[in-house]
Amino acid sequence: MPKQHDGGRSLSRRTIWSALLILLVIPATIGLGIFVLDDRKYYFISLLIIGYTMIPFALTFEARKPQARELIVIAVLAAIAVAGRGAFFMLPQFKPVAAIVIIAGVCFGAEAGFLVGAAAAFVSNFFFGQGPWTPWQMFGFGIIGFAAGILFKKGWLRKSRLSLCFFGGLATWILYGGLINLSSVLMVASGLSREALLAAYASGFWFDLVHAGATVFFLFLIGGPMIEKLERIKHKYGLLDP
Repeated sequence: MPKQHDGGRSLSRRTIWSALLILLVIPATIGLGIFVLDDRKYYFISLLIIGYTMIPFALTFEARKPQARELIVIAVLAAIAVAGRGAFFMLPQFKPVAAIVIIAGVCFGAEAGFLVGAAAAFVSNFFFGQGPWTPWQMFGFGIIGFAAGILFKKGWLRKSRLSLCFFGGLATWILYGGLINLSSVLMVASGLSREALLAAYASGFWFDLVHAGATVFFLFLIGGPMIEKLERIKHKYGLLDP
């Protein structure tokens, strides 16, 4: 039976460089789209983010050649997240995307978690509508998967239902909700102000709460069984290890 977590392991140099790329370069690129390109080149910014996302994921194969089945599993997880978002289109904010992204980060590492989140947001917005919000959603979902992978690597996030649900609800509410509310102000307001930020966070409170509740619900329902199956696949075929 697989271990609950690999507590106490230090982060690799690859993950540290990935964190710098994700936490510095991607936000700077989003800022470029807002303040220099006037939010009119969101496809270009989104594709840049996808490209950046591939760099840290590719680094996971620095010591060996990737196997097709490893890439297929990541692609399938992103496709499940896209399908899940589409299946619940009639319920605003009640989506399983963040739950799938967290599972990806726990099972396959921080880089894979970010890739699944960013790809799921980008692809699903071809159905829900592309716009200047797309890079923010890509970064929001991606950072949840990246954080899940790092916290699991450090042993601070476990595969238990309670741990997953607690992290999922908090991350979706604070990380994703906080970023999307900030993006709303930057997209519609002429400048940042305390009043505009307070109004955005107040108006988005219930939407963020529903989204967080949905993440908790889906992690409670499918988190354990899905992680167990992915771990079996990973160990059976020797797939990438976070």
